Amino acid sequence: MEPYQVVYESLARMGIPYEVVEHPPALTTEEADSYIVGKEGVRTKTLFLCNRKRTAFFLVIMDDRKRLDMKKLSELINEKGISFCSPEKLKEKMGLPPGVVSIFGLLNNHERDIRVYLDKEMLSEKIVTFHANDNTKTVFISTEDMYKFLEELGYEYFILDL
Repeated sequence: MEPYQVVYESLARMGIPYEVVEHPPALTTEEADSYIVGKEGVRTKTLFLCNRKRTAFFLVIMDDRKRLDMKKLSELINEKGISFCSPEKLKEKMGLPPGVVSIFGLLNNHERDIRVYLDKEMLSEKIVTFHANDNTKTVFISTEDMYKFLEELGYEYFILDL
């Protein structure tokens, strides 16, 4: 089964309605955004990060127009030396290659050892968008259903003012 099909089936099983826009491969948020112009929803950026020792893993979800201040994030979550994880660690923990990271990669994190952080600023919007573990598909779900998705998978999430 293709990765995007796992996402669709998981959303359906959870009772989460979604809309999909198919488009050419997009490796950057800017590129993906160009294919969904005019549609309602926060264009998210999802970052897979880890601490210096590579013993703690973080998924940070924010509006793609914002730039992440790593120093501020480190202070907010009380972790030193936060950086992007290697492509190998991303594949191991989320089953995804770089350029395809999204909240739906948590479906592949069987250890449930990734801490999820949501940027407060984007949460006032009704709709959020993510790749469907495939960079040729953008999924639109409600912000409330994003919370439901995380809870159904057993993830606690933290809201930060990034």
